[in-house]
This record gives sequence, structure tokens and C-alpha cells, in this order.
Amino acid sequence: MAKELKELTPRSKDYSQWYLDLVTKADLAENSAVRGCMVIKPYGYAIWEKMQRQLDDMFKETGHVNAYFPLFIPKSFLSKEADHVEGFAKECAVVTHYRLKNDPDGKGVIVDPEAKLEEELIVRPTSETIIWNTYRNWIQSYRDLPILVNQWANVVRWEMRTRLFLRTAEFLWQEGHTAHATKEEAEAETIQMINVYARFAEEHMAMPVIQGVKSASERFAGAVDTYTIEAMMQDGKALQSGTSHFLGQNFAKAFDVKFADKEGKMDYVWATSWGLSTRMIGALIMAHSDDNGLVLPPKLAPFQVVIVPIYKGEDQLAAINEKVDGIVKALKALGISVKYDNADNKKPGWKFSEYELKGVPVRLAMGTRDMENNTVEVARRDTLTKETVSCDGLDIYIKNLLDEIQTNIYKKAFDFRTSRIITVDTYDEFKEKIEEGYFILAHWDGTPETEEKVKTETKATIRCIPLEGDKTPGKCMVTGQPSAQRVIFARAY
Repeated sequence: MAKELKELTPRSKDYSQWYLDLVTKADLAENSAVRGCMVIKPYGYAIWEKMQRQLDDMFKETGHVNAYFPLFIPKSFLSKEADHVEGFAKECAVVTHYRLKNDPDGKGVIVDPEAKLEEELIVRPTSETIIWNTYRNWIQSYRDLPILVNQWANVVRWEMRTRLFLRTAEFLWQEGHTAHATKEEAEAETIQMINVYARFAEEHMAMPVIQGVKSASERFAGAVDTYTIEAMMQDGKALQSGTSHFLGQNFAKAFDVKFADKEGKMDYVWATSWGLSTRMIGALIMAHSDDNGLVLPPKLAPFQVVIVPIYKGEDQLAAINEKVDGIVKALKALGISVKYDNADNKKPGWKFSEYELKGVPVRLAMGTRDMENNTVEVARRDTLTKETVSCDGLDIYIKNLLDEIQTNIYKKAFDFRTSRIITVDTYDEFKEKIEEGYFILAHWDGTPETEEKVKTETKATIRCIPLEGDKTPGKCMVTGQPSAQRVIFARAY
């Protein structure tokens, strides 16, 4: 085993440290010189690029187009929607000056006190305000609707307690912002996009999610309803993995965005917004990986297959190179991403450990005996098993194997989640089970007071009111008051 693997903290010993070890040792990201911000390294960014490409295709399939809006937002814009400003006020980074000058004392540079902005600018925590101010110029009549725009961008939310990918002061994401002529269209868009997120999570990330609606205290600031997908990590905690918001006419009213309908009557536009961020890389790590390193679903792995030659001398390497060249071409012809690592600065054993740590789904090893027998050793990252396979028809075999690995990773995560979801009826049982790391289905009376009591006493929050599942009414586990249906409680990141 390589030194990196020996130093990976076991999950059972310290799950949080295991996660941080894995992020850094697998070369995904590192802390930057700016407190709370991260450097996403090439291997980590390659995973994000895979996510971007897939999501971008899914957005375009549903009629959306990409645009870009300013990083800076006038402070007055945030004041126009009361709930929105209250929700983000404590997280905003504020630009107050536009120039530096040399320190008269010769101690570097200082902020020029004469270069103060007339109005402070907020570094965007989210873009609803700047976008709806823009939409006011784009929309006059129903013929201008719907507007289906997505933005790939960075945002800043001044977090005090940060963790790579999961919670950083600056992160990357996409944010969709749509405008509609009717409430029904906007609500349909909101649900459509949470379904897109769920399909992406399950089909590409191999991560099962629960779709639901947030409680009033957990919904997005300025939204009428927030839909969410919630995923379970291997420590039993929840991770909010994507949200879609029905904004009603709140932002249209705040920025006076009206349109003339077919009868010429003026009305405010209906709105949605939806977003998914680089925290999904954190989700990918915590949902699937093990004490040996990353376990990446093939659909999101930077490369799906790595080939390592085992040889002595240049003549053997030349022969293996020629054989592998045909294998690489056949795999690439099927759309499979391949890396052939014949670099001579690392031994095969070191490479095996490195690619295991980095979660490459399939590793092929070929030596001189394999050459003679027309075979190759195939190692699966998900099960850590090996077998010897003929090179005849290897491309089809690997293609089917990658599909099998994708399915197996999802099934493992799904079975784990199933084993960690429990139904409780009493608050005493709830307190016991929440300590053991369960998703708990329990009745709640619908009041923010009860929700806050549970949060304060147990650190568990209502993750969502599930869209599917048991809708049977009952009694609140805390107060005994009537409850419309069970909701999902969990501790969360």
C-alpha cells in the first residue's frame, strides 16, 4: 500500500477526519490563503466538469439557455425583498471602496479613504435581485415569456465554520432563474427542475435521494415553497443536495416586473429559481467512498479505466505499448475514457494504490505473461475484486462492467439508506435513534415552535416533507397535536 493510503484515517475512527484526509490525499482540493476559501485541484475540477456537462445537457433538454450576470449587486437591491435580505444579511461580503494607494508610512498599500463607493456593492450570495432588476427591461408582454435562463457562476456566503466542498465562503454552482405568465407554469417548472436534480443524483451520481418540500423555517429566503433532494451520507447525516424554489410574484413585485397578458391586463410575473453546487462533490465522496479512498461512479469519474503495464526493460514495454494501443482505441470508440500510465517514475504497485485512492472504477494490468496468453487483469474499485479476462471482446466486457459498477454503487447506497430509515411515534424513541444516525419518519404538528424545540434539544432538523410515502395523518410525537403526515428528521451537514 502507498504511504497515502496508510495515513487515511478510518471512517470508524473519525469520519470527519477521514473525509478531510480523502479530499486532500486524492488531490481534489486544498485550503487557500484566503480563510474559508478552497483551491479546487485539477482532479477535483475534472469531476465538477463532468457534473457540469451532464447537468447542462439536462437543462438544455428542458429548454433552458445559459447567460451571465454581474458578480456585484447594489446594496439597495437586497433591501427590496424583505425576507430575502433577512435570510442573507449575515453572510454578505461587502465592497466599500474601489481603489488602493501606497501607504505614506511605506508599509505596502492601504485603502484609499477618498475612493469610497457612493453605494456599497454586495458580492453575490445568490442572484435573484440583480436578475429580476434586469428582467424588468426584458419583459413587457406575455410574448416575452417564459424566460428560461441558467447561470454557471461563483457565489460568496461568508461562512465562519467551513469544510472543503461542503461549506466554503466561495463556491461554484449553477443557478436557474425563470419567469412565467402564470402561477401554474412556475409551479410546474419548480417541480420539473427538482425532478431533473433527482434524476441526475440517482442516474449519474449513483446516489439515492428523497424529494420533498421544506418547512417554512427551512425554505429559501424569499420563496413561497422550496423543493429539495436530501441524500444520506455514510455517517447517517443528511446532505441537502439541490433545491428548487417557487418564488411566486415576490421578486416581480419587489422590482416592479409586470407584463401585459393576452387581454392587455397588466400583472406581475411568476418566478422560480433553482441551484446545485460543488458541495455535490462532497456528497459523492461521503455517499460512496471507503477506507481505501474514493469510490467514483463511472459516469462521473475523470477517467473510467486506467491501464498499468508491468514489464522489465524497454523491449517488453514496447511490446505492451503496441498491444495496449489497440485496447485503448477500442475502448475510446465506445465512449469510454481511458488513461494509459506507462510512466517510468513510479512502480506498478504505487500506481495501483494511487488509482485505488483516486477511485478509478476499473484498473487493467498487463504484463509479459498476459501478452503471451492474450489476457489482462481486471480490477474493480467498487468491490476490490480482480479477475483475468481475455483481450478478445475486452471493449464490450469493460463497457458492460462499467454499467454493472454504476448499478452496484447505487444499490449499495440505496440499501444502506433503507437500513437507516426508521419510523418512530414517541419523542423519547426519537431522541434515542437520532443519536444512532438515522433518518427518522415522525409526525410533527406543523408549528415552528415544535420544530425549534426538536432542533434545540437534539440538533435534528426537518429535512423535508416527503412528496411520496406514507401520507397517513397522526399525532405529533412531541405535542400530541394533529399531524397531516410524517416528515423526515435528521442531523445534517
